[in-house]
Amino acid sequence: MGEPLQTRPAGAAPDWTIDQGWEHYTPAEHALWDHLFARQAAMLRGRAAPEFLAGLDVLRMDRPGIPNFADLSDRLMNLTGWQVVAVPGLVPDEVFFAHLAERRFVAGNFIRTPDQIDYLQEPDVFHDVFGHVPLLANPVFADYMQAYGAGGLRAGGLGVTAMLARLYWYTVEFGLIARDGALQIYGAGIVSSYGESRYALEDPAPNRIGFDLRRLMRTHYKIDAYQQTYFVIDSFEDLLRQTLETDFGPLYAELADTPEYAPDAVLPSDRVYNRGQSAHPSPSSPGACA
Repeated sequence: MGEPLQTRPAGAAPDWTIDQGWEHYTPAEHALWDHLFARQAAMLRGRAAPEFLAGLDVLRMDRPGIPNFADLSDRLMNLTGWQVVAVPGLVPDEVFFAHLAERRFVAGNFIRTPDQIDYLQEPDVFHDVFGHVPLLANPVFADYMQAYGAGGLRAGGLGVTAMLARLYWYTVEFGLIARDGALQIYGAGIVSSYGESRYALEDPAPNRIGFDLRRLMRTHYKIDAYQQTYFVIDSFEDLLRQTLETDFGPLYAELADTPEYAPDAVLPSDRVYNRGQSAHPSPSSPGACA
């Protein structure tokens, strides 16, 4: 994953947004999107949460070519009041959080090259749009993302953004959900990755642990390999409820004096779905955009 831009590039608006430049995509770039979409959509049937798959359908993302952010935003606005806006790359935390708090999702407007089909460091339009946007059509998850953005602005003022980033990483980017005795994927870093879509659910290597907010926020993560631990939520409604009902100010103070955990740690108190076997994870797809 690349580093956020430190100064606003020339041509970007004060909120760091730029024009998507949809008319400038080449036929080869549209074809690459179509290849990635077809491959991943087929992979996700039976693996992804139905809310994610429903978002693909209701947003008509199966239409050929890279989606036009303006058209996508019109559909999202009618469903949940969200928009997709283009940015020149990874943006500063405060910019990212401010957009989320106003129900705007920032997305890179470039697409990977053919030699980067399975791995690239910086999130591209496929990761950002295919991976993140479908769940923004779900009212509960859309509210969670706005709540996270508002919480991020508060965390920045307290100097604890790194701690809150773990919540985003282990839910929005690399989250699993339990349904009827089985696990499904919903995190954007998984659903946009051909390899990790299988690894996260089916490989014996990683830990799969029940969601616990305090435990999760004390757990480090890797940005350049498949995850060694995935946290499993019970429902999107419960994730939103815990986010809204938790007073994060005292929580940050509490956690500041507690030990932190390695990405592969398993604790006696964990609700374990799978205890991982030792392995060397493969390179991962791009992750969090904050």
